[in-house]
Amino acid sequence: MDVSSEYADGEGDQLQANYQELAQLASSLAHEIKNPLSVIRMNMELLAEDFEQSESPRDHRALNKMKVVQDQCTRLEKLLNDFIKFARLRELEFNAGSLNEQIERVLDLFVPQAEELGVQFVRYLDTKLPSIRLESQTLHAALLNLVKNALEAMPNGGELTVITRQTRDGVALDLIDSGCGMAAETAGRMFDAFFTTKEGGSGLGLVLARKVVEAHGGRIGVQSELGQGTKFILEFPVPARLAE
Repeated sequence: MDVSSEYADGEGDQLQANYQELAQLASSLAHEIKNPLSVIRMNMELLAEDFEQSESPRDHRALNKMKVVQDQCTRLEKLLNDFIKFARLRELEFNAGSLNEQIERVLDLFVPQAEELGVQFVRYLDTKLPSIRLESQTLHAALLNLVKNALEAMPNGGELTVITRQTRDGVALDLIDSGCGMAAETAGRMFDAFFTTKEGGSGLGLVLARKVVEAHGGRIGVQSELGQGTKFILEFPVPARLAE
């Protein structure tokens, strides 16, 4: 018997157990913070209503300060919600499913917003794409975040090209926008937890997307150039029994 291997396996199990316990604790703590935070925000809203009709300069200054507190409470609530989703992503129940159907559902949801922004969806979906093992709800959330980011990068219109294709090891999804793009430093940090360039952003959306893709046995990469748009590449394995 390889004692060192047995020890390594036991140590790995212990680390996994510690991670699970820490993730559960963090999620519980986030829930506990959310409750009083919601109370603070709601009471600030009620208090602000009492000051809105006042013509006193002092009351107007107080009202502005209340609105700052409200905005920060809303931002913290969003951050906590994103963190809870991140902490809960552990064991997923996978089923055979279509990557084409997943991305089509997400794009269809954004059609009204895209039309309003002047963004055109260009779809090149491989009709012979094999099924993959997926957890529909979490993959949907990840794709939703990526398409939302692409639209936000094209406030003055543009084009989002969506490609599904077969690869040597599985299938891939390319999301290519003609938006503002990113500097190399920003692109290099975009998957770092809590890093964001958006005002009021949590910095967890792309981290969660990466974690979802990796939980599916896949990987996600990004290519971007400032002023030249951004390309996300998602790759997923196709289990042998599903490829038959």
